[in-house]
Amino acid sequence: MVPEYETVIGLEVHVELKTNSKIFCNSTTAFGGEPNTHVCPVCLGLPGVLPVINKKALEYTIRTALALNCEIAGFSKFDRKNYYYPDMPKNYQISQYDLPIAPKGHLNIELDGNIRRIGITRVHLEEDTGKLVHPGTITTSPYSLVDYNRAGVPLMEIVSEPDLRSPEEAKAYLEKLKAIILYIGVSDCKMEEGSLRCDANVSVRVQGKEEYGTKTEIKNMNSFKSLQRALAYEVERQIEVLGNKGRIIQETRAWDESKGITLSMRSKEEAHDYRYFPEPDLVPLVIDRKWVEEIRASLPELPDERKTRYQRDYGLSAYDAARLSAEFEMADFFEACVKSYPQPKIVSNWINGDLSRLLNLHNINIVACPLTPQQLGALLKLIEKGTISGKIAKTVFEEMFNKGKDPEQIIQEKGLVQISDEDALVKIVDEIITQNQKVVADYRAGKDRALAFLVGQVMKATRGKANPELVNRLLKEKMQ
Repeated sequence: MVPEYETVIGLEVHVELKTNSKIFCNSTTAFGGEPNTHVCPVCLGLPGVLPVINKKALEYTIRTALALNCEIAGFSKFDRKNYYYPDMPKNYQISQYDLPIAPKGHLNIELDGNIRRIGITRVHLEEDTGKLVHPGTITTSPYSLVDYNRAGVPLMEIVSEPDLRSPEEAKAYLEKLKAIILYIGVSDCKMEEGSLRCDANVSVRVQGKEEYGTKTEIKNMNSFKSLQRALAYEVERQIEVLGNKGRIIQETRAWDESKGITLSMRSKEEAHDYRYFPEPDLVPLVIDRKWVEEIRASLPELPDERKTRYQRDYGLSAYDAARLSAEFEMADFFEACVKSYPQPKIVSNWINGDLSRLLNLHNINIVACPLTPQQLGALLKLIEKGTISGKIAKTVFEEMFNKGKDPEQIIQEKGLVQISDEDALVKIVDEIITQNQKVVADYRAGKDRALAFLVGQVMKATRGKANPELVNRLLKEKMQ
């Protein structure tokens, strides 16, 4: 009998903080630049230099920890994590070991209508490493180049408990985490620039067993799609190995996006001795509780809170509220539009429908949207007043999106004002009835679909400008 396996996943998420200077020096954190130009003696680890903690980086870490329901340690310290690797200019990394800034938190995720609480082991602060540049691919490159511009950028690490049970849950967790980080403004989370990246520990065990299986680590995934695909592949690979009576090796693996497979990088069967010891050049952190409470009070309304408010105050469905609150820029756009046109459900339908479709089509986010919330509100008012029909509004909306023009200007330029003059429509209705006597007879015989056909003919004759409600009423009156 083939056993049923359960997946066990824990994520280590690394977030570059949005400070102007690095964690222990004044060098810029700006992305890009010529290699090895955003550096100084401190972040290059030259002899005789001393690090000084960046208070803003510490504040951002506490801010994140509070948003993730973590405890804030009253006493914390930095440690030296010793290992040799080319992207480490000092041959050690200033990180945190046994006394992190924030232990024991949690994050709720929702998948297929089910809410699960995922434990967070710790949130700590460290310095980022440099970057290795590989001509070709990481597995085929004959040599590596080193760029230390990133070395010393404040890096926050968020470590989850092994509570995730599928690649889909892992993706939902990372998406939720990114949303919260963007809401509180501590990072730009640009995954394509490495501001948000993720390592995953994954294992499988026979369903019902408490003991964890042997885990592998997948390094540096920088997209939600890559995370889900890499985990799905690795789970299947491990199950296949076990099914063939093989043994899972504890190792670090890389994800090859082009081939859709994970590849072995190095073995981790023996625990790496990092020889942690307290960083002698930095005093321990004694975190003032008053400062912590001031940071807590400055937190904005978070995605879950906003979703709840949208359901309670605006009467939106859980699905609509979740979509609108997932990104704070989209939520702000929605609320600004509701101020202009106080019909939340109608606004939600347009944003989650037509607007989202066009944003996806043009591969841009709401920040780059060429139309404003006030312009969308103005369009909805014109529909309500009967100036244009809902069908014409769709055309106007696309023109607004493409050109950034006000709806009134587009309607005037294209002559799209809805025909609501009863005398003008009566003549057209009479002509349609005369031309379609068989359909009229079908309607009088009780075939309701005949009416829809006749309405369509009137709309066609008026190029979609006729007021549909008025057309319906006139046709019914004439045929009765």
